[in-house]
Amino acid sequence: MDVLQAIMTRRSIRRFTGEVISEEQLDTLVRAGFQAPSAHNEQPWHFVVVRDKEKLEVIGKTHGYAKMLPSAGCGIIVCGDEEKQNNRGFLVEDCSAAIQNILLAAHGIGLGAVWCGIYDSGNLVDFMKELLELPNNIIPIGMVVVGVKDAEKAPSDRYDANKVHYDKW
Repeated sequence: MDVLQAIMTRRSIRRFTGEVISEEQLDTLVRAGFQAPSAHNEQPWHFVVVRDKEKLEVIGKTHGYAKMLPSAGCGIIVCGDEEKQNNRGFLVEDCSAAIQNILLAAHGIGLGAVWCGIYDSGNLVDFMKELLELPNNIIPIGMVVVGVKDAEKAPSDRYDANKVHYDKW
C-alpha cells in the first residue's frame, strides 16, 4: 500500500473477529514502531505485547475505551523510558510517533487497529504499571489494540482549510 493511501484511508477499528494475529504480523508491527523518529534519536520506547486472555479481559474492563480488547488479537502497550529521555514532552511525542507507525503498519497489512490512550490518566498509568510489572522509569503512554477486523470503515476526509495558517495565526 502506498504511504499516502495508507494515511488517507486508515481508520480506527473497534470490532475484531477474535482471531490470533500471526507472529510475522506482530513482528511487522513492532518493527514499524521501532522505525519512528525520536528526539535526539534516543529511541526511548519499549513495547509490551499482551496476548494473555485474562490480562486482555482485565484491561478491557478497566480501560473505558478498550472494551473491545478481548476480541482483538492483542494489545501493544507503548511505553517510554525516562532514563533514555528525561524530557516528558519528548518522551510522549516519541512514543506517539511509534504508535502512529504501528497503526499505519496494521492498516498496511490488512489488520484493524485503534489507539487507546493511557498517559496522562493517572489511574490508567498506575493500573498498567502494576498489571504489567513495569519498572519505575517506564511510563505507559498508549496502547494499540490490533487484530483481524470484523468491520470496514470508509475513508473520511478531515481536511479543514480554516485550521491551516501561514506565517501567523
